[in-house]
Amino acid sequence: MIKERISLMTDEHKVWLSSLDFYKEDLNIIKNRLTEIAGKYSNKDIAAHIEHFENQLKIQFENIDILTHGINENLSDIAHELAENTAGYISVDLVIKHDSKKELFQNTEKVINTLRQEFITFAAKWM
Repeated sequence: MIKERISLMTDEHKVWLSSLDFYKEDLNIIKNRLTEIAGKYSNKDIAAHIEHFENQLKIQFENIDILTHGINENLSDIAHELAENTAGYISVDLVIKHDSKKELFQNTEKVINTLRQEFITFAAKWM
């Protein structure tokens, strides 16, 4: 049971990392589209929206980098602990860290999806 849980945790970490890579690429596409829109318009009405999206993109890129680092650290901690413990058990602390990363990932995912939808609405108006 415990070994299965460890395997599932590790697999989940890998899925999160893959998803974060996808979201980073998606945010780069949004950034390119935003640059395209900014080049077409120079009025004050759109400038505030562009600044808002630029700030949000910067924040989300940073959040992805921080979360990616944390997930990689957690994977490394799990591997290290498993190597030292031949019984195949990991500490409760690592399970708690995993659950914390899961919550952070889910929240990051929600924020990015909301930002994407907000941008799609904005872009439809200005492209």
